[in-house]
Amino acid sequence: MAANDVELQPEGNVLTMGVCRMAGSLRQRLVMLVILLGVILAGGLAATEARAELRIDITKGVVEPIPVAVTDMVGPSGEVSQYGTDISRVIAGDLERSGLFKPIDQKAFIQKAGDIKTLPRFGDWRVINAQALMQGRAHLVTDGRLRVEFRLWDVFAEQQMVGLAYYTIPDNWRRVAHIIADAIYKRLTGESGYFDTRVVYISETGPANRRIKRLAIMDQDGANHRFLTDGSALVLTPRFSPTLQEITYLSYYGNLPRVYIFNIDTGRQEILGDFPGMTFAPRFSPDGRQVIMSMAKDGNTEIYAMDLQTRAATKLTRHSGIDTSPSYSPDSKRIVFNSDRGGAQQLYVMNADGSKVHRISYGKGRYATPVWSPRGDLIAFTKVLSGTFYIGVMRPDGSGERLLAKDFLVEAPTWSPNGRVLMFFRQDRTTKDGKGGRSRLWTIDLTGHNEREILTPLNASDPAWSPLIP
Repeated sequence: MAANDVELQPEGNVLTMGVCRMAGSLRQRLVMLVILLGVILAGGLAATEARAELRIDITKGVVEPIPVAVTDMVGPSGEVSQYGTDISRVIAGDLERSGLFKPIDQKAFIQKAGDIKTLPRFGDWRVINAQALMQGRAHLVTDGRLRVEFRLWDVFAEQQMVGLAYYTIPDNWRRVAHIIADAIYKRLTGESGYFDTRVVYISETGPANRRIKRLAIMDQDGANHRFLTDGSALVLTPRFSPTLQEITYLSYYGNLPRVYIFNIDTGRQEILGDFPGMTFAPRFSPDGRQVIMSMAKDGNTEIYAMDLQTRAATKLTRHSGIDTSPSYSPDSKRIVFNSDRGGAQQLYVMNADGSKVHRISYGKGRYATPVWSPRGDLIAFTKVLSGTFYIGVMRPDGSGERLLAKDFLVEAPTWSPNGRVLMFFRQDRTTKDGKGGRSRLWTIDLTGHNEREILTPLNASDPAWSPLIP
């Protein structure tokens, strides 16, 4: 089966969908068999329609996390059983960090993990206030692949909400866990999850006045961390392609600024071009065919769009002010950017061809680093007011401004692919002798709650959140 091919075929009274997806090298290829289970197992196989009543409405702002029970996946042997336990731990961690779910301590479980073909004792789970229950199993098949299956139950309705199974190489167990967490999130909220994603950022070491900056990448939970550059050249503001596993970033080598495109799966790196005086690295267009950037040319900083096939650059702004930090809307029809053309640094929106430029921010302070939500409904930004930095959001017309996080320095917001969570970096003050200045990555949801640090080995800044991994 070729990459991304899908084949549907009946298999008894279970519908089987085989999906083969390329993810990384041949060794890291993920082959998933998704089994859509529309049956309730009671003794033998007795098919019945399962309609779940449990659902979280995340459109109403702050919600009380719902208690969920995530049991350890059972396995036939010690090694495989450990895979199952580790997978369950990652699933529980993903759900807990979302702020929408509260995994119940396994010490409180009355019924222990067992055969998932047997109906749970729902009364045992209601006693500990579990509203949803996940059970699963993991085992190796004859060709050496790992088969992981789970079922999600509505405890009070006593109904199965979803059942899925995956085949993969054992090394990909962590990704399977994120995919399962996404499936649970989607079933209970009605929206796509964001756990099967990666984050690229700038890793920093050394004193504040002599920082060594390297490009680094990791899973959204901080696992599978690795460096992509060696620190010999300064790197800045990485950005993900919305359609491919590619990163664009600005690098200074020999004081010459160059824009690079880095393919995560292959490790291939190519120079997009030399752009002296560029203030920010480019961002991809939603279709991945163009990049948009600000360049200093002829003594003025303007916004340009570059076609990645022809490498032809089109000038979009024409103003004596400094126009920087452009970001496309999800439909590619508009661009938000910041400019000092009105005196103070503010946010502006224009059509993708540079026409109809209009200001959208009118609050006190300075506005910078705007980025359009993948949902299209909000624009995130950095705001500086009276010496304090803020991470905020507003609607594309400038209304509904809300400030979500603040500190001595918070900057560079980036969206989760479902548009519900923001990641940014926070930096401490630096002393006169150059000490301090610790910087870390944080996440916060759109309610302004559930603020959490994302652990990294070293100082971290300028995060960029990937789309869901294809």
